[in-house]
Amino acid sequence: MVEKRLGALPVAAEFLRRLDVAGIVDEVCPGGASAHLTHGQVIEALVANRLTSPAPLVRVGDWARTWAVEEVFGITPDLLNDDRLARALDAIAPRLEVIAGTVGARAITEFGIDVSRLHWDMTSMSVHGAFPAGGQDERYPLIGCNGHPKDRRLDLKQVQAGIAVSADGGIPVHSRVFSGAAAEVGQVVGAMNDLKAMAGTHEFLMVADSKLVSYSNITALLQAGVEFIAPVPAAQIKDDVYAALDPERAEPVDWVPERDERKPEAERETYRVLEDLHTLTGRRRSDPSLTVRRILVHSTAVAAGQQAARAKRLAKAAEDLDKLTAAAGGRHYKTREKIVARIGVVTAKRRVASCLRWQITEDEHGIPGLAWHFDQGVLKAEAAADGWYALITSVPAQKAGPAQVLIHYKGQGAVERRYHDFKGPLAVAPVFVQHNRRVAALIQVICLALLVFCLIERQVRRALGPDETMAGLYPDNRRVRPTGRMILHHLGELTLRIGNVTDPPTVQINRGVQLHLLDLLDTDITQTRWPQT
Repeated sequence: MVEKRLGALPVAAEFLRRLDVAGIVDEVCPGGASAHLTHGQVIEALVANRLTSPAPLVRVGDWARTWAVEEVFGITPDLLNDDRLARALDAIAPRLEVIAGTVGARAITEFGIDVSRLHWDMTSMSVHGAFPAGGQDERYPLIGCNGHPKDRRLDLKQVQAGIAVSADGGIPVHSRVFSGAAAEVGQVVGAMNDLKAMAGTHEFLMVADSKLVSYSNITALLQAGVEFIAPVPAAQIKDDVYAALDPERAEPVDWVPERDERKPEAERETYRVLEDLHTLTGRRRSDPSLTVRRILVHSTAVAAGQQAARAKRLAKAAEDLDKLTAAAGGRHYKTREKIVARIGVVTAKRRVASCLRWQITEDEHGIPGLAWHFDQGVLKAEAAADGWYALITSVPAQKAGPAQVLIHYKGQGAVERRYHDFKGPLAVAPVFVQHNRRVAALIQVICLALLVFCLIERQVRRALGPDETMAGLYPDNRRVRPTGRMILHHLGELTLRIGNVTDPPTVQINRGVQLHLLDLLDTDITQTRWPQT
């Protein structure tokens, strides 16, 4: 009797079959048919590995031996050596965009995903290795530094990925890999064209972060007829504009963040909105001005956060300045110049230049002293702007009022959650792969794994009905919305017992929640591709 981990392999296999990942890869990247495995089979195995027990390429064969990969996918574990995996990555590298677009389109039609609203964002990932500029293949995304790595690993080089997530279920229907040094603002038009091609004749709303807001990007979006929503970069609107607004005269928004749903009403974040116009100008005098709707949003949570941050900065600055006042004229601050230099350090570090007022005096012995205070008028003006930020949109007012524009934008949290999944259970970072073409291919494979991960989550939630909650996922049996991570965790405990040729393999299910999840996923694990002998 042999026992292997079964986990979510049958579920992954069923979703990969419905997406036709192997078929699409083999059609786009023919080759390998004379060998024991096609490229499509290898990519499916890599996706399944990421979903169940992510491993470096050199360990995928070990994973296949301890898990029921042969029984579910019909692949002999010894065939999944790192050389075969590397050849598959090399094969798909030139066709990543085609594969991503084709699989994404298949997901939309096969699973009936509503793509009328898509949320776009980019993130960076750390890559271990030297990756010298002269040793990389320029036909593929280059490994480099973008200056602002999202994981704050300044010691490592970066590569970037962009994904478009549907409002329907948070499904990453489109993904792309970019060079580490690629500026986010410059990728918006390419993403728009990709999404427009994917949506076909259907209109869609593109929601993104502030990197979308540039004159060239807005021009391209307006000319293409693609509606958009994005926050205005903070530097483009002066605090005076916000300070002149009255939250009480703004329209209340009937929307509660998911994190506040269980809080008492008085403790929930509330939003109010106003509307005016925003104008963008080009660099050349001949560039026509662009005027779009601007939604001015006031958030009580943002206001509270800004007030707390200001109070903290002022308190730390006051502490530093009180120490300097006490030390002025002493051993370390004997001269006016040294006191001024220290004030400059405190001002920059604590960001209090706008409100700090100071004066250096001298007594009858010429010993310098310091007097300082915060300008309350300036602080009051800053506080008046607390809680406000702005969105711009090309959505006509008759299609979405100011409140609805904000609600659409709030769906942007879905793409952030998917990046958390991307770097968490699917273990995308850090990446250990030689050659920048293989890095790009591996990240695209992980994007495919993220697609399956999210489809599994969506399937379970839709099967649960409007409430979208279930019991049994936590020890205290409380009802919660199942996440992809929870689902794969509970299915991960399934095992397969394999006897002799006369005994069929048997699946060991030891908890009711596993049966419930398999039922919600409409997966019959007895129909898995057991090897024929």
